[in-house]
Parts: sequence; C-alpha cells; structure tokens
Amino acid sequence: MRAADADAGGDVALEVDAVIEQYLAHLAVERRMSTHTLDAYRRDLTALSAWASTQAVALIAVDAEQLRGFIATEHRRGLSPKSLQRRLSACRSFYGWVLRHGRIAANPAAAIRAPKAPRKLPQVLDPDETKALVEVPTDAPLGLRDRALLELFYSSGLRLSELCGLRWRDLDLADGLVTVLGKGSKQRSVPLGSHARNALAQWRTSTGAGSEAPVFPGRAGGPITSRAIQLRVRQLAQRQGLFKRVHPHLLRHSFASHILESSGDLRGVQELLGHADIATTQIYTHLDFQHLAKVYDAAHPRAKRKA
Repeated sequence: MRAADADAGGDVALEVDAVIEQYLAHLAVERRMSTHTLDAYRRDLTALSAWASTQAVALIAVDAEQLRGFIATEHRRGLSPKSLQRRLSACRSFYGWVLRHGRIAANPAAAIRAPKAPRKLPQVLDPDETKALVEVPTDAPLGLRDRALLELFYSSGLRLSELCGLRWRDLDLADGLVTVLGKGSKQRSVPLGSHARNALAQWRTSTGAGSEAPVFPGRAGGPITSRAIQLRVRQLAQRQGLFKRVHPHLLRHSFASHILESSGDLRGVQELLGHADIATTQIYTHLDFQHLAKVYDAAHPRAKRKA
C-alpha cells in the first residue's frame, strides 16, 4: 500500500511539474517573457507546489482559502511584502491560464490581495554627478568604450539587457536613434544626444566594427555580459569620485528623472523607457515632487521647519 502511495505521489509530482512547465513554455513562446521573469515564476510556482504537497492537495485543486494559507505560511516564513506580491502575482497568472484551458472552474487567486509593500523610491544621480560619471578620460585603457557605454546609458535610458544585446545595425548615428527590443519583444526607438553620438562614433572608428558586430563585445567576441558591465560601471564610479552605489539601472533612473523634471511629460517618459503600464513610470513623479519640495523648503520664507 505504501509503495502504491509512493508511486502515486511520484505521478502527482510529475503531473504538477508538467503543468508548471507547460505554463512557463506558454509565457516564453506566446508572451515572450524574459529568462529572468521565467525563473522568478518557476521559483514561485515550485514553492506553491511544494506547499500543496504538504497539504495533500493537487496544485490545480488549490482553492482560495488554501491559497490564503500558503501566502500566510510564506509571510510567517519571513518573506517581505514585495516578495509576497510577486508570488501571488505568479499564482494569479498561472491559475488564470489553467482556467482558460478549462481545468478549473474559478481562479482561486483572483480576490486575494497581498500585504502592501512600502514604496521605495529609486535613487538617482543629480546632473552634476552624472556629468562626473560619464566624462571618463578617453585616453585611458578602454576609455573610448567606457565613455561610449556610459554616454549611451544616460542618453537613452536603456535597460542593461537592451544595451548588452546592441549591434551596430541598431544604431543610426546620423539621425541620432537607437532601436531596441524591450520586454515582451516590443521594439522601440529612442533618441541619442550629441555627446552619445560622438562617443559612439569615436568608439566605432577605433574598432572598425561592421554592422553585425556587437557594439560592446566581450572577451570571446560576442556581446558583453551584464555582469561585466555592472562591475565596470562600479569601478568607473569609484574612479570618478562618486561614493553612491552606482549601477547601470541608476543611470536609467537618472535619465527618467531628469527628463521628467525638465519636461513634465509623463507619457513621453513612459514611451522612452518602454513601460507597458504608465503606473510603472509614475514613480518618477514622486522623485520630481521630492525635488520640488526641497526647492520649496529652501526658498519659501514660511516653509522653514524647526529643528
């Protein structure tokens, strides 16, 4: 009997794994989600599957009350509100897919809300700090490449993955445009400023690269890795005398904040960043308000606050 139970348990595990893998294949092929997002969903759904097995319930048979129990268990285990939100989002999406395939009658995650996470505003560099960072000496080893890389990051607000995958055919230096495939394989074109165009032109001249070559090649000749860029940006920031924690995404944040501060055009910033939802872009309005509040506090005679 126990052997039969063990075999049955093995069959359930295989079925659960198959359902999860089928769903992840759907995300990869039809929704073209990134590897990073797929890995996060796999971890979340594997955690749910493991919890369901301890409750002797099949993954696709989990109901709303049981799912609340899973979230509560993860909360007691120390997961942060942000992690719980992501975990519940993965569950909601997974069961929505299972529902569309007619395997369940209702989405058990539809009405469940995770605890609110405190909103953490991204750090940004001010324009003077950004200028100090990007203007690295071009006569240093790899100076032309580093200058082109930093100028491009700040000029275009590209994601790290987008910059790593760039080839020279994606750049139109004459018209000042860079074209990338963003999240969900959505194509967008972003303007390039004159400093970035000049730095990129000098870098290409020094390499003699063809149109199919990576803009920033790695040691093996293929595109440079994300990790290599992260380490290099940190090194360059330290050399330039910046003591903030500088990373590639900080330049994207700074790009968005500076554009919004000057223009006030939230929709325009959304398009430049390639955000599908304007709610994602709205975090930069909070940064802009912080800047205005500081100006107000410093300038208005009735705004001075007692220590």
